[in-house]
Amino acid sequence: MEQVLDVYKRPYDENNPVVCMDESPKQLISEARPSLPIKPGQEARRDYEYVRHGMVNVFMANEPLKGKRMVDVTDYKTKKDWAKFMKRIAELYPNAKKITVVMDNYKTHVASAFYEIFEPEEAKRLWDRFEFIYTPKHGSWLNMAEIELHVLNGQCLNRYISTKEKIIEEVDAWQN
Repeated sequence: MEQVLDVYKRPYDENNPVVCMDESPKQLISEARPSLPIKPGQEARRDYEYVRHGMVNVFMANEPLKGKRMVDVTDYKTKKDWAKFMKRIAELYPNAKKITVVMDNYKTHVASAFYEIFEPEEAKRLWDRFEFIYTPKHGSWLNMAEIELHVLNGQCLNRYISTKEKIIEEVDAWQN
């Protein structure tokens, strides 16, 4: 915990930005029966039954000291998806010498992920761009990206959404 807090106390350094990263699954669902509309003095009534249309994964990266964020919606939550997202983060900071990333120690967050989809030279180059700071096992709440995901879910993804395209549309509107 102290290591994460020490990272957050660092002054801003464009050569070594601190970026928080997290991901969250989102279920794609729609109503099985239409809701009953709102009436005066009565809320809308929704049946508990729903139709499941699969899952998507929402990746979040944010740089707290600059107020920057990047969200990506993917079909899966695999090592390869994580490696591609990390490459996108690296591309946001082309001049940084090292990018410090605060994240959880999930099983997909490993060096081999880079080697599975990139050529060895590119995989090594990407891996060396990052310094990984892992949140403690029961301390993921220390990750500011998890807080951002919670806000995103509460503000625009907290209802039935049945398609990945609609999730992307909502996320883009939220970011803008």
